[in-house]
Amino acid sequence: MDPKLSYDEAVQGVIAMARIAGSRGWVPATSGNFSVRVDSATAAVTATGANKAELDATGVIEAEIFGVRHPRASAEAPLHLVRYRNAPSIGAIAHMHSMAATVLSRRHEKAGFLRLEGWELLKAFSGIKTHETALDVPIVPNDQDTDRLAELVEERLAGFDKAYGYLIAGHGLYVWGADARETIRHMEAFDFLLTAQLHEEGFR
Repeated sequence: MDPKLSYDEAVQGVIAMARIAGSRGWVPATSGNFSVRVDSATAAVTATGANKAELDATGVIEAEIFGVRHPRASAEAPLHLVRYRNAPSIGAIAHMHSMAATVLSRRHEKAGFLRLEGWELLKAFSGIKTHETALDVPIVPNDQDTDRLAELVEERLAGFDKAYGYLIAGHGLYVWGADARETIRHMEAFDFLLTAQLHEEGFR
């Protein structure tokens, strides 16, 4: 993949995603993380402990996609970097802890996926043209060993024809797009759809 962004441009994309998530309450207590691919070798990624709602450039690091872990990388950085390794079309990734995503990830963990079907806002995802479709969102069990978890995620994603994100049980949502702008649209779409699904199922 040829470079598309300067590092500074990538950092601004990370900040934009993080601040939107912070303003919506999707990253409580410094949770969540965000990244934008710079090129085939590097990505701009939120550093560990950064306050996403007030993120600035000091809270973003330049991480090697295939190299050694950055000393300020968060524990979940491998989940971003392995996606970039395996999916060259992905240009940005967001990880959020919205209430709907977290609750539904536990509720549907045994099934291994959550089906979103018939909702008009499914058309917000790139490539979906009609509400008359179903999107299965993979769910993987949580694991504090994030290198092992990243490998499991990639194994599970290989079994799905189309994926715009996945859920970690009791944890939250990972979502991506071709760039930060598209990823923000997918973030908003997932939050609406998961909230709608939770309401439909009932808060039991």
